[in-house]
Amino acid sequence: MTGIRVTSAPDMEPSEARIDALLPPDMAASAERIGVRKAHMNPLSMFVLAVLAGAFIALGAIFSTTVSAGSGALPFGVARLLAGLVFSLGLILVVVGGAELFTGNNLIVMAWASRKVSTRLLLKNWLIVYAGNMLGAVATAAVMFLTAQHTYGGGAVGIAALGTAEAKSSLGFVQATALGIMCNALVCLAVWLTYSARTTADRVLAVVPPITAFVAAGFEHSVANMYFIPIGLFIKAGADASFWESIARSAADYPHLTLQGFASNLLPVTLGNVIGGALMVGAVYWFVYLRGERA
Repeated sequence: MTGIRVTSAPDMEPSEARIDALLPPDMAASAERIGVRKAHMNPLSMFVLAVLAGAFIALGAIFSTTVSAGSGALPFGVARLLAGLVFSLGLILVVVGGAELFTGNNLIVMAWASRKVSTRLLLKNWLIVYAGNMLGAVATAAVMFLTAQHTYGGGAVGIAALGTAEAKSSLGFVQATALGIMCNALVCLAVWLTYSARTTADRVLAVVPPITAFVAAGFEHSVANMYFIPIGLFIKAGADASFWESIARSAADYPHLTLQGFASNLLPVTLGNVIGGALMVGAVYWFVYLRGERA
């Protein structure tokens, strides 16, 4: 037919070219192939792409913090909806721009369950990507502190950043784990939906609703917290007296915002993310669509 170009997803064979979106069985096969490719990636390339992903998620967090600043006049749900919509930038950059994100890579478990990726390669990928995500997110937080953006809006951005970091650092272990489970179920569902996509627009549209939902609901994302809590720590430790005077508060008003509080958040949230992503999404879709093809 003249004027219509038939394309295929990047991981498909030419003979599989189609113009309609992939259906779930084909999405599962695509997820499996992508998992194999990710697990066998060169470690240095993997790490660099993970640093990028940490920075990308941090950019979404920056956008979300900025939009949340001074939003107290809005109804709670509306303010959270806006914060979630703009936070979607992070995963859009990861999915479209190309980067390695720990929470999304929990779906490699589908290739592992099919015995196409070894346990060693699975854990190696998760460890390298987690470390790279941490470096990218924390480095972005350090640069953002140097920009003094926390002073914008009469200190409103700083108040939003400190409040977010304090709230996350004060979560109990069970609550943080449960919030992490719910978060990465939605994040991995967003990534799963992109496996059906044929175009960049498809990928963007697939990402936005689940990511908006997890942020609006207040769920916990380990890589996002690698930005949210460090930026709070940097502000608490390094902001000058004029900033504290402008917001009529002091560092003592954020008692849970410490390195220990950071670690106490990151451990259960990471555990919850793995349960929510690898088990509740990856393992379930593997069981439904791929278990009969296990080698």
